[in-house]
Amino acid sequence: MGDLDLVTFLLALLAGAVRVGTPFIFVSLGECLTEKGGRINLGLEGILVAGAMTGYAVAYLSGSPWTGVVAAGGTGLLLGLLHGIVCSLPRVNDIAFGIALMLLGTGLAFFLGKAFIQPQAPILPSIALGEWSEDARVRSALNINVLFFIGVALAVSLHWGLRSTRWGLVLRLVGDHSESAQALGYRPLRVRVMATAVGGFLAGVGGSYLSLYYPGSWNEGLSSGQGLMAVALVIFARWQPLNCLWASLLFGATGAIGPALQSVGITSGYYLYSAAPYILTMAVMLATCRPNRTLTGAPGELSLNR
Repeated sequence: MGDLDLVTFLLALLAGAVRVGTPFIFVSLGECLTEKGGRINLGLEGILVAGAMTGYAVAYLSGSPWTGVVAAGGTGLLLGLLHGIVCSLPRVNDIAFGIALMLLGTGLAFFLGKAFIQPQAPILPSIALGEWSEDARVRSALNINVLFFIGVALAVSLHWGLRSTRWGLVLRLVGDHSESAQALGYRPLRVRVMATAVGGFLAGVGGSYLSLYYPGSWNEGLSSGQGLMAVALVIFARWQPLNCLWASLLFGATGAIGPALQSVGITSGYYLYSAAPYILTMAVMLATCRPNRTLTGAPGELSLNR
């Protein structure tokens, strides 16, 4: 690989990290909030797919991609609220219901979305940051969707909010020691329901990115397990919003290895490179599931600790 090919590969990898990593940012931040409150939501895959379908359908019917994003977030909010309320009932396991929610969300999306597989909805706009360059590769790499910048701002805001605001301190207290929160007059179940609902909203927004920008269409194989991978990503990020941002870009870069190699003419082993995100997920789980590391940074009330 020559110097020119190396530059091309790195530019394609950078563009792919942003493009593929953006939905991971929203889903992982949503799950980070949920788990900070002491609850885990394995239904993210269903919320992501349902959000993608709803966002695409509403964008097609309304002609506005941003209306689709809001609708996708609303769908995620409702499914997250359902998860939060049901898991607040006695003897309901949040992991088991999360799996049921995953099946519910994907099933509803596949059933209701059949009519929207062929029509073309308007896509989300991008910001062209590479207009200063005459190199088409630079312009392509720096053509970045607006949702990416919103995700970065959200990660920074959540990092600050969890550390420096009252609601952040209350959420962390509920997630670490619910009895202490209750003794101070807070209602742990209400806080967890709200956190799970907001987490679902963010996951739904992440789903809208998949259908309204990249790959930019609605079909039943759209998600490819990104919702489940986001749970591993949050563990890898040690439940810190800024770490979720960097980890999302890392996962995005692994997903872009195949197309980046194709850009420099390397096509052999393409399907193996396409499996890189799943291999990374397995590696993350193996690396973090050692007895001396598994629970580092985990909220005390989380199911993983109990």
